[in-house]
Amino acid sequence: MFISLVDTLKQLRYQIAHLDDETLHSEYPQLNEFLRSLTSTVPTVLTELKFLYLFLYVYGRKSESTFNRFRNEIERFHLWAWLIAEKSVFDLKREDIESYVEFVIEPDNAWISDSVQWRYKDINGQRIANDKWRPFMVKTHRISQQTISSMFTALNVFYKFAILEEKTFANFVPVVKKNCPYLITQSQINQPDTLSDIQWEYVFGITKDLATENPNLERNLFTLACLKGLYLRISELSERPQWSPVMSHFWQDNDGFWFLRVMGKGNKLRDVTLSSDFLEYLKRYRRYRGLPSLPTVDEPHAIIHKLRGQGGMEVRQIRRLVQQSFDLAEKSLRKDGFIDDADQLCSATAHWLRHTGATHDAQSRPLKHLSEDLGHAKLATTDQIYIQTNVKERAKSGITRKI
Repeated sequence: MFISLVDTLKQLRYQIAHLDDETLHSEYPQLNEFLRSLTSTVPTVLTELKFLYLFLYVYGRKSESTFNRFRNEIERFHLWAWLIAEKSVFDLKREDIESYVEFVIEPDNAWISDSVQWRYKDINGQRIANDKWRPFMVKTHRISQQTISSMFTALNVFYKFAILEEKTFANFVPVVKKNCPYLITQSQINQPDTLSDIQWEYVFGITKDLATENPNLERNLFTLACLKGLYLRISELSERPQWSPVMSHFWQDNDGFWFLRVMGKGNKLRDVTLSSDFLEYLKRYRRYRGLPSLPTVDEPHAIIHKLRGQGGMEVRQIRRLVQQSFDLAEKSLRKDGFIDDADQLCSATAHWLRHTGATHDAQSRPLKHLSEDLGHAKLATTDQIYIQTNVKERAKSGITRKI
């Protein structure tokens, strides 16, 4: 039976505080038994687990998505080190890391689950482990480059932190990554995932049309306008422990220009410019909610509101709104004979809207302005993802070549 080493972000601080006492042992009986079974081969298991908890707390407390990403990668790495290599993670050498990479590419079937599984549940005051949980999800196709890259990033960050904390003095991850036969160097041409003009026309248009019959779809419509028109990440619209997007975050300067203050990656605040077109949809959405046409400086209402209950919506709830509009558009595209566009829309995610808006506006806006609204730390990031002028010029100059 596999046991997850880490519970939720909410439980993490409790696990850190009580790992060394009987409280945790009694509350996590299966985890306690699992750890005891490993001490004969890896005597430092408890010390290493405590350090793993500390690492996840330091790097994951800003964002639950960051916590989940690091938890999944580093947890399975520890399990491999203890169960397969039978070594401390701080005793692993370059060849061990290479063996782990091979294992990630082709994990043993016993390590793979056929569906998303919960880790622990509260039952009679104890956190009971799910015996169906596994470190890996079922693989329906060859492992992606993104997965391999994420693995190397997590391991590299972990060992850098361990060096700073003087738990180890070696980090073999960079050299293994450099020579990894499975990691493909990115192409010069890197097109972001975007909706085509007709796909966006259907997604936005169908939602807008149906909103006249079903006013609650005004919320979907405004969400689409925010994600595409303001290039927002879905997390920047959502309710988070350290940030609640409210209407007073819309503000106007002395020259009459409107902005939206959002908290982006790394808890960095930025002010996104609002277009005249977006302001019309903001007014429309606020009329639907029975609010004055434009926000005031002290307005506490959530930007994307719940139909029931108080406060704003969480990431998964906002993602559900976007998916509802995607599904409506997909049906309509298929009905009108645009089969290829409908099929492609089935794989789209909410993040495509950010890429769609930025790619479209990259043709008309200064690079620096676009980059600041996107929240990119470097202009080069914006240029690499959305501009690619050199690639277009290269294609133009190459089209007349003779054989």
